[in-house]
Amino acid sequence: MTRLSALKLSLILASSWSACAIAQDAPQEPQVDEGAAIIVTGTRAVGMQAADSAAPIQVLSQDAIAHVGQPNLNQVLTQIVPSFTAQTQGTDLSSFSLSARLRGLSPNHTLVLVNGKRRHGNGILQVLGAFSGSAAPSIDLIPPDSVERVEVLQEGAAAVYGTDAIAGVINFILKDDPEGGSIKLTGGQHYDSEGELFSVSGNYGVRLGEDGYINLSLFHRRQDYTTLGEGQVQVTKLDGTLQPNAPAQWSNLTGDALAGINGGQPKTELNLLFYNAGYDFGGVEVYSFGSLARREGWAKQGYRHPKRICYESGNLGGGVTPAAYNPNICYSNTGTVGMVPLQHVIEDEYSFTVGARGETAGWNYDLSTTYGNQKNDIWTERSAHREVWQESYAASLLGVGVPNTPDKAYDGGFRLSQTTVTADIRKEFDIGMATPLTFAFGGEYRKDTYEIVQGDFYSTYKTGVQSFPGYKATDAGRFKRSSRAGYLNFIANPVEGWSVDLAGRYEDYTDFGDTLIGKITTRYDISDAFAVRATASTGFRAPTLAEQKYSTINVGPTSAVAQLPAGTPAAALLGFDSLGPEKSKNFSAGIVLRPVPRLAITVDAYLIKIKDRIAATASRNAVQGGVIQPGAAAIFDALAAAGIVLDTALQTVGVQSFTNGINTETKGIDFSASYPVALGFGTLNLSLNGNYNKTKITKNKVGYPLFNAASESNIEDTTPKYKVGFGALLKADKLTVNLRETLYAKQSVLVRPGVGSGVIPDGGFLIADGALINGVNANQLYFNGVVKRAIITDLEVGYDFTDNVTFSIGANNLFDKIPEVPKLVTGTGVVVNPGVSPYINGSGSYNSPYNHGAYGTSGGYYYARIDFKF
Repeated sequence: MTRLSALKLSLILASSWSACAIAQDAPQEPQVDEGAAIIVTGTRAVGMQAADSAAPIQVLSQDAIAHVGQPNLNQVLTQIVPSFTAQTQGTDLSSFSLSARLRGLSPNHTLVLVNGKRRHGNGILQVLGAFSGSAAPSIDLIPPDSVERVEVLQEGAAAVYGTDAIAGVINFILKDDPEGGSIKLTGGQHYDSEGELFSVSGNYGVRLGEDGYINLSLFHRRQDYTTLGEGQVQVTKLDGTLQPNAPAQWSNLTGDALAGINGGQPKTELNLLFYNAGYDFGGVEVYSFGSLARREGWAKQGYRHPKRICYESGNLGGGVTPAAYNPNICYSNTGTVGMVPLQHVIEDEYSFTVGARGETAGWNYDLSTTYGNQKNDIWTERSAHREVWQESYAASLLGVGVPNTPDKAYDGGFRLSQTTVTADIRKEFDIGMATPLTFAFGGEYRKDTYEIVQGDFYSTYKTGVQSFPGYKATDAGRFKRSSRAGYLNFIANPVEGWSVDLAGRYEDYTDFGDTLIGKITTRYDISDAFAVRATASTGFRAPTLAEQKYSTINVGPTSAVAQLPAGTPAAALLGFDSLGPEKSKNFSAGIVLRPVPRLAITVDAYLIKIKDRIAATASRNAVQGGVIQPGAAAIFDALAAAGIVLDTALQTVGVQSFTNGINTETKGIDFSASYPVALGFGTLNLSLNGNYNKTKITKNKVGYPLFNAASESNIEDTTPKYKVGFGALLKADKLTVNLRETLYAKQSVLVRPGVGSGVIPDGGFLIADGALINGVNANQLYFNGVVKRAIITDLEVGYDFTDNVTFSIGANNLFDKIPEVPKLVTGTGVVVNPGVSPYINGSGSYNSPYNHGAYGTSGGYYYARIDFKF
């Protein structure tokens, strides 16, 4: 391993020793028995324990959350919950809002709650790759130290909570301690010394009078860039010398001149404030909780060589036609080295909930209002404008002005808000069954707004500044909708050991009409050691406003694909109709075993069918590999109708949208086992859990080319078919050792090779345009990009210097496992340059690994942390 940041590590060590000298002893907190934890997710019954739940639910205690090295709840859930998969690498805006999913479905199919109340969605919509369409809440904007526990319901619950809860529910229960607190400092970085991270967090509880409390959490985290690959395929060969088609003036770009320029994870700074408060006014508790967040980040975009701005064959305007490329007249923004633009994003978010709960005449009630708001503003920096430069250069040759172009432009942004008003009423009736019958009913009103903000002149003029064109007037707009819902819920224990939970829900949307869904869950304890359980439910998901209305141009160094909102006049020209709702059916059955004391085993199988599932279409290209494709006229007509102007030098030009184009079927099994072992010198908690999951497209209603093999691969192959985790937590006096081993199955996506015109250069990075591979034109060919099966090791060792001070060191991905680097096939079908990564995985650089692996491309992360309690 290379060095860990010596300065930060020494500061942490110094802090720990100084704290030890002044710390006062305090009693250690008792360990949480997760099986005995009282749950509030997935049931409206009072006093339900996780071990007795009729639905599969996993409870993550505060202690489990604390032993994950990276201060990020996405990482916590990834490492502990087997059916949870987090996105590790995004593109463009998605880098600032990484998504996650349960059971291999879309992030939009998992409902996120905070203290049982719906969390607002995300203004940033993902439009590319396996996570396309995701506008789910950003879990990363919830500080780990604000959370008392996490309850993960792993079954369909739309009939209980409404839209989104098709794959399951994640409920973050905030701390409500009225006194005491903690401070944590963490420093770490990756194996290659990149991505240096520092975070500090604090939690403090204050008693309000005799019957109230407020619990506050503050969090700050900053993380530096990581990079991927080496050099640039379009400029140099693998050996660092210039490509044959590169101008001789680019000699300064050879060797290591372009090393370390390819962006991986962005540079970010995150600040969070969470609060949770309540006061009991004698039978009526008034409560409130909320958050304030600000995230700022800079993401490196694809490299642009000098020709990209400074030269274009043909007339530049004003009757001027340059005879040849001249690097000396390039504007200083680009010089003769090209540029790597930065995408700069500022995200401001806040939310709050106010409510009251209590009991009157035997009826329990909970009335609340939740409001969430998110604002995203986007700039492109360290960039240049192709047309502005060319037009000013042409004018300068006529004696008017000098070549000039802005290096920064405001691209626009998003505004999102959600207001949710809920009423939940419950009462128990003794009607002669084993326990009283629980009857619950209630309603919900929700209003959503979504706005796309127009960019400035330079971001929207013609093709905009390089790397991220701004949102045009035709993209911008403010949209809204509302919905109303009502539900009934009966929970009964007809005889001892048998429970039945029956729920029905009616929802009515202003833009989709209404729907009626239901759920039945049952469990029977045959003995103290064996129980069976099952659930059948129907579900419903309305498309988000972002899925319906988002419009932009997705660009790369050599490509531009317009995102057309389904149902708009431009999209209608290509058959992209308005989006409708998804409908689902969920079935699950499982067993709960306690064969010996303290050993708990659960096995649950499930089947999820989704009809009219919303998914991104493939890019329908007018230009591919620089060649005009059949049907290009209709695509250009649609672009013109949308007011879109694209760079004429691009090798790929196309359009895409979202559609209710497929039906899917997901089958899987969840398994978990835990066993605490009492040792003579401490305790050892052992756990084994796993998930097998397979999604199949049962019907492709739009067909090729709108939903092609690559589109199907994004749905079926990008989630590991299985994920198995083993955990061992040893506590011996002052020493704590936490070991996790996670086995990921292989993942794959279909990717295009780098296709260019002419002869394959010596570096072997391109396939000649029109070349045949096994009789198929390379322009139409995809390769199967496989991230192989891998075992990831996480290890943490902690020592309690006092009851107040703990120092820990650890590693996530201890052995620095990185996904495979793609291999390239030539027109003869021969593998060339194993270990070389050209356009085949979209990076444009050498030796760049696939970025769709479940454990990321940055390799091992190593950290030190100090915890103070007071």
